[in-house]
Amino acid sequence: MSPRIPFLIVALMALCGCAGMRVNPTTPDVDDMPDSAFDISRGQAGGVMVPNSAWSLTSDNRAFRTGDLLTVVLQESTQASKQSGTSIGKNSNIGAKAGKILGNTIPTETDVGFKRDFSGNGSSSQQNALKGSVSVIVQKVLPNGLLQVRGEKRLTLNQGEEIVRLSGYVRVADIDTSNRVSSQQIANARIQYSGKGSLADANQPGWLTRFFNSPWMPL
Repeated sequence: MSPRIPFLIVALMALCGCAGMRVNPTTPDVDDMPDSAFDISRGQAGGVMVPNSAWSLTSDNRAFRTGDLLTVVLQESTQASKQSGTSIGKNSNIGAKAGKILGNTIPTETDVGFKRDFSGNGSSSQQNALKGSVSVIVQKVLPNGLLQVRGEKRLTLNQGEEIVRLSGYVRVADIDTSNRVSSQQIANARIQYSGKGSLADANQPGWLTRFFNSPWMPL
C-alpha cells in the first residue's frame, strides 16, 4: 500500500467533516428606527393638541403607529412525537418429484424453500420551550391595520452573549392596555434564540464528530 493512501483518507475525512455542518442564515441586526418615527408634525400656533402625539383624551397608549414600542411576551412551547413500525414476511416453497423419461426414472426430486423477514421500528420526539419578553418596534402599518414589528434583545454575560430576535405581524386588537401582546398571537412569527462566546462554542461538535454524523459516513 502506498504511504500516501492513509494521508488521503485522513484529508478526505477532514473535508467531509467541515462540509457536514450546515449554518442556518440569521436575520440582520436591528439597530435602526424607522425614518417615519421621527416625522412628527408641528402643532399650529396657539393649539393645544399636537398631531401624531403620543397621548390622547379618548384612547389608551397602545402601539398603533410606526415607531411605537411594543412588549412581546414569549410563551412558546411545542411538543411533537412520532412512532412507526413495519413488519414484512414472505415464505415460498418449490418442489419437484422424480420423473421418467423413456421408461427410465430420472432422479430429479428437489425441494427449494425461500423465507424473507423484515421488521423495523422507529420513534422520534421533540420538545421546546421559550419564556421571557422582548420589546419590538413597529416598522410599518399595513393598509388592513396589521402592525409589522421587529426587535431584538442582547444579553452580555461573562462567558458569552445571548441574542433573542423576533419579527412578525400583530393585530392592534390583540394588544392589551399595558402595551403587551403574547407571542402566540403574532402571525408569521420568526423567533430566533442564539448565543455567542465560549458557552456557545462548547455546544458545537468538532469536525471529526460532524464527519461521523454526516451522510458521507458509510456505516
